[in-house]
Amino acid sequence: MTAFDKFGSNSGLIEELYQRYQADPSSVDEHWRAFFAGEPSTPDAGASNAGATNGGATTAPAAPPAAVPAATPQPATTSEPATASEPAPGPIVLEAEPEVLRGAAARTVENMEASLGVPTATSVRTIPAKLLEVNRQILNNQLARTGAGKVSFTHLIAYAVVRALRDFPNLNSSYVVDDGKPSVVRHQRVNLGLAVDVKRRDGSHSLLVPCVKGADSLDFEGFWSAYEELIGKVRSGKVSPDDFAGTTGTITNPGMIGTVHSVPRLMPGQGFIVGVGTIGYPAEYEGADPATLAQLGVSKTTTLTSTYDHRIITGAESGEFLRRIHDLLLGTDGFFDDVFGALAVPYEPARSNPDRNAFSDPNAQYEKVVQVHALVNMYRVRGHLIANLDPLGRREPHTHPELDVSHYDLSIWDLDREFPIGNLGAGRAARPTLPLRDILGILRDAYSRTVGVEYMHIQEPDQKEWIQAHVEVPAPPTAAGDELRILE
Repeated sequence: MTAFDKFGSNSGLIEELYQRYQADPSSVDEHWRAFFAGEPSTPDAGASNAGATNGGATTAPAAPPAAVPAATPQPATTSEPATASEPAPGPIVLEAEPEVLRGAAARTVENMEASLGVPTATSVRTIPAKLLEVNRQILNNQLARTGAGKVSFTHLIAYAVVRALRDFPNLNSSYVVDDGKPSVVRHQRVNLGLAVDVKRRDGSHSLLVPCVKGADSLDFEGFWSAYEELIGKVRSGKVSPDDFAGTTGTITNPGMIGTVHSVPRLMPGQGFIVGVGTIGYPAEYEGADPATLAQLGVSKTTTLTSTYDHRIITGAESGEFLRRIHDLLLGTDGFFDDVFGALAVPYEPARSNPDRNAFSDPNAQYEKVVQVHALVNMYRVRGHLIANLDPLGRREPHTHPELDVSHYDLSIWDLDREFPIGNLGAGRAARPTLPLRDILGILRDAYSRTVGVEYMHIQEPDQKEWIQAHVEVPAPPTAAGDELRILE
């Protein structure tokens, strides 16, 4: 054990920085110099590699095994002449000498061996990601209009983990031995660790786990900002010792590289680690026609795992914890309303409703086409009622009932299904059909952004058609000179 073991999976990085500090203190940042100068029991530079190095000399590689003697030919069992025996393989020759692991790599070995001392179990739950995907798109469309960045799936899932811990605070605990007796520490604050894979210049990878301090006290905007700040510090090499201290639980996202689900190792001092799998269609649907999947109402999914310390957490608690995350990501208890409100999005989030698609019944399909056209007309009549016209943001977002897709027996499952568009957007370059998602995008951009348009009371059809032809198409880009003139 060394003085850096308290930093868990980050101890490898810290020991590597300490070795650099010993060789040249100016080679590390000021906060690291202060940290190492005040460390009471800093290990020897090579202590973590005991058994791997000996006074700086590497351990000699093991001698190759002796040659395997050739097999004795067996007498033939048939009348056919016996064939000559194949020559026995020669000794195994290593192409390269073993490389002694040092620094962060050696500490990773120690951390993984330490994790073997934590008796864990894992719960697994697959969650539909349709609503998560739709609301993330609404968020990012609004953020793109204001230049405020992007929200990832992991941001939303991690925040759902923090919210779920309100109902299952026992998972935010750690096992300790106090005065020789097994004990549990129930942490009052959630310090959520973010497992970040860092690729080095030589192509190797290392894992860092900084944590969002007091994540349970933050709204989504505060959590999102703290999350992004930590990721920025990791990528720029500006993390400090304080960023690693006090982690009570961790979230890791191997789904970013396509992993369906994982069972990550749990470090001592933490109660749980949540693994997030990739978001996509189940494997059996890969290669299927997207239009058919939309017609059938097949949702993308993600698989979450909860690996927990079984000494202080039961399987039932872990399973209920994942179910709570599941429910939150389906919008229960105003989860997405809180997210939208924290980011000052002036629209209501999408809601999760069961799919009602009798695709084998032509009459039902015609009825949906009629409902979509009614929705288009109502946006032309009342779209201005949900336009973002309050610069102070004092008005609570509210969707007029006649502008809600559920009013027309439509739902998020219809968003990727195509419908005839008639004269919407002047026929949208003569394309006869568009997905409902794109139809809603055209209508909201035309009537419900920062300009409200009300004109359907006009009696002359040609005047109404002229307005439609101009507002239901993308606005032409503004030249730089015109932008300066507008500012003046």
